[in-house]
Amino acid sequence: MSQTSLSATAIALRRTPPGLALAIGVLVVFAALALLSGWAGDYALELVFRLLVLMTLAEAWNLLAGYGGLVSLGTASFVGLGAYVLVGAMNRGMPLALAWAAAGLAAALLALLVSRAVFRLRGLYFTVGTLALAEALRLFMVNFQPFGGAIGLFLAPDAPSLRGLFLLALGLFAAATLLMQLATASRYSILLRAVRDDEDAAAQIGVRAFRIKLLAFVVASLLMGLAGALQGLKLGAVEPYGMFGLQWTVNVLAIVVIGGQGQRLAALIGALFVVSLGEVLASYPALHLALTGVILILVIRFAPQGLAGLLALAWRRLRGGPAT
Repeated sequence: MSQTSLSATAIALRRTPPGLALAIGVLVVFAALALLSGWAGDYALELVFRLLVLMTLAEAWNLLAGYGGLVSLGTASFVGLGAYVLVGAMNRGMPLALAWAAAGLAAALLALLVSRAVFRLRGLYFTVGTLALAEALRLFMVNFQPFGGAIGLFLAPDAPSLRGLFLLALGLFAAATLLMQLATASRYSILLRAVRDDEDAAAQIGVRAFRIKLLAFVVASLLMGLAGALQGLKLGAVEPYGMFGLQWTVNVLAIVVIGGQGQRLAALIGALFVVSLGEVLASYPALHLALTGVILILVIRFAPQGLAGLLALAWRRLRGGPAT
């Protein structure tokens, strides 16, 4: 490459917005993973598939809580609904692509239907309300026999191969990353943060708070439904206690809090940390749970912006910039 080309590339990189450069870098890394997946073993594919699903859920939850201040504990509602819709649709002969799209749309529709009720609640009441929604759906699925009751549903058609599932999860995470970049680098991000900081004050200057929150809620629910559908497709069976379980909410909350609420690297850093810790302590589940709780407390107390915030602070100090 000529000196002129190198200079032009350097100028282009300097003029690239940091958020866009980050999104491009993440997508390049995962594109390389897609190319290398043909040589990866089953364990590696299983691990990265789980990582991608959790990162997609974390991106969605970070949009709600980190940028919008909507601390939801209803992640399992949309994960479980997406899984049930996909399995039920494929069992009735619907192609995978259409069933997957239907799963995401069903989750978005649920968010739209309950938005009027949950948005009447604020703060802790909103959080408790979304938790109640997840529990209500779980109990409904347990007792509703057309959906299999407590036994659940089994996927009749053959699921894609593990590599195929990995590529689907990779594509979903790429879409979530680009969507988050568009949301956080646009005027919408300013409006969403204004509603988060003071909804009443934002409404007084003309911000339509309900519409701003609704858009974030629907988009996040769509991504959660699509991620849940992939998990159901991989398992080949869905049941209420697993798909609507509180562990989905706890895992995603831990990832975003440890990664850093409102930070673009939160999903990536937090998921890598939580999944790695889980693999290391796989034989000690009680210790894993206790250690995760201790880490969450330490992060909330001493590093409220998470590991991503600490890395950003270290980078600014390394470059000689301001510490804040």
